[in-house]
Amino acid sequence: MKTYVTKPAEVERKWHLVDAEGQNLGRLATRIATILRGKHKPIFSPSVDCGDYVIVINAEKIAVTGNRLDNKMYYRHSGYPGGLREIPIRRQLEEHPTRVIEAAVRGMLPKNALGRKMFKKLKAYAGTEHPHQAQQPVELEL
Repeated sequence: MKTYVTKPAEVERKWHLVDAEGQNLGRLATRIATILRGKHKPIFSPSVDCGDYVIVINAEKIAVTGNRLDNKMYYRHSGYPGGLREIPIRRQLEEHPTRVIEAAVRGMLPKNALGRKMFKKLKAYAGTEHPHQAQQPVELEL
């Protein structure tokens, strides 16, 4: 019996639409990362990008449990001495709601060039409108 090896040219990509309203942040991010990686397909190979595209709408209505709205911080550094900035998740959801989902999903993908390529297939939007109607995304129930 021959072993099947997935080739990048053979991968068929679909578009999935996810409504984040009322969804738990971590559980939603794991499901999205699985689809971006392609682990839901029988042809999955860890060294090939087999994943699909994911469109996330209503990112500002994501659910965060416990005291995380005030305790969880996001950090960024300007590169200059004393340039470390910290933002609580509550303020991040008000100002840039898509970054919360993107940060959670990015942390669940591989930390290499393949992971960066997979991350580019994630499209997150704060409201219900998105410019990907031409791709005919399939609604994904989570």
